[in-house]
Amino acid sequence: MSKITEKSPKHCANKQAINLHKFNKKLYIYLTTLILSILSLVFLVWLILHPTKPNFSLTQADINQLNLSGQSLLNSSIQITLQSNNPNKKVSIYYDEFLIYASYKGQKITPETAIPAFYQDHEETNTLSASLVGKEQPVGPSFADGVQRDQRTGKLALSFKVMGKLRWKVGTWVSGRYRFVVNCMTVMPFGPIPSPPLSSTQGSHCSTTI
Repeated sequence: MSKITEKSPKHCANKQAINLHKFNKKLYIYLTTLILSILSLVFLVWLILHPTKPNFSLTQADINQLNLSGQSLLNSSIQITLQSNNPNKKVSIYYDEFLIYASYKGQKITPETAIPAFYQDHEETNTLSASLVGKEQPVGPSFADGVQRDQRTGKLALSFKVMGKLRWKVGTWVSGRYRFVVNCMTVMPFGPIPSPPLSSTQGSHCSTTI
């Protein structure tokens, strides 16, 4: 005579719960391992390629207008030309945002001007031009004093700052966005009778921070 064992519904429910817990645990381990493997692969590729930050240089700056209206409002018109170089052999760059403005002794003298987004292939050099126009831009009282001192010394120094966002591209992989800042400076002759246009064609290397 065979022995019949009956299992209560509670016993079956507990067994199902244990099996479900084991399945969830295995799934969690699998997904965690997969994600870590992908991240490790991306990090390994990044270490091997190690993108170098782009190089910028200011090739020309022309001041067509730089006039004070009253004591604190400046009207300006400046044309500049930059060169952007991607030194990487296997990494391309997407420039999603590119804003530039001019400053004088720490004072902003033009509003930000946007250069359209562009793609830069590996080891490619691009020429970028921008017109920086300021209408009644507020400046401090030290602006006029500084210009007068520069007039006496015969040299006018202007700074240009670029702020933007870029993405690295390696094959089909594209990174997240990184902020970058570029600082350029130019010194141009500034005679005793200052009358724009003033011009500087001496190339100057810019510093880049990412």
